[in-house]
Amino acid sequence: MAKRRRGARTARPALRRHRRFEDLVDVALAAIPPPFVDALDEVAIVIADEPTDDQRRENDVGPDETLYGLYEGVPRTEWGADWAPIPNRITLFRLPLEEDFADPGDLADEVWVTVVHELAHHLGIDDDRLHELGVD
Repeated sequence: MAKRRRGARTARPALRRHRRFEDLVDVALAAIPPPFVDALDEVAIVIADEPTDDQRRENDVGPDETLYGLYEGVPRTEWGADWAPIPNRITLFRLPLEEDFADPGDLADEVWVTVVHELAHHLGIDDDRLHELGVD
């Protein structure tokens, strides 16, 4: 009897693509310098294929626009004595990133920029300041 690996053969390239994207995220996270890297302990990093309809609506993302990443939670600058911990999350949207950055080097750069951008939101830095710093 011939033994075969379980799973559809057509799924293998997709699994490899997902793994490569996860590797890019791991590299981006490893490149976050101290003391900012400590803030990653307070945030879950999630990879999703695309933003949900709710995420698009809540962030005023039009039909011809997309998100590469999204921070959801309470920024550190808004924590108070009565603060009750809620999950803070950075979601990276794989498909829009892969579609807009076909070159592997460009994709790696944009994953890093997206991680830094969303982590900055957790640290209380808004989009205007990020633009001033060149991280947008």
